[in-house]
Amino acid sequence: QVQLAEPGGGLGQAGGPLRLSCAASGRAFRSYSMGWSRPAPGKGREFVSYISGGGSIYHADSVKGRFTISRDNAKNTVYLHMNSLKPEDTAVYYCAAAQSSSYITTRPDYWGQGTQVTVSS
Repeated sequence: QVQLAEPGGGLGQAGGPLRLSCAASGRAFRSYSMGWSRPAPGKGREFVSYISGGGSIYHADSVKGRFTISRDNAKNTVYLHMNSLKPEDTAVYYCAAAQSSSYITTRPDYWGQGTQVTVSS
């Protein structure tokens, strides 16, 4: 069983930065693919970024060039570094974990509770 905790989130300004973190319990963290998802109008959910256990990275077009994802396996933590924030980035962001990178965007094994990000213009 893996538990994901997402402290923080918070308020950012348009054009500014914000960093999200997700701490995972369990000893198999380094093998999990980890990602960040947010609600998307008309699409239900959008995975903005994910990183595999091997370090392969994906970013959605909507955040490419602005967001980066990284992981610290020693701390069992994944980060979403958000830059050049836009008001449309306002959402609840959910951390997700999957044992297989094939399923990180479709059938994650675990979800965090979500953290609110609000971007003011």
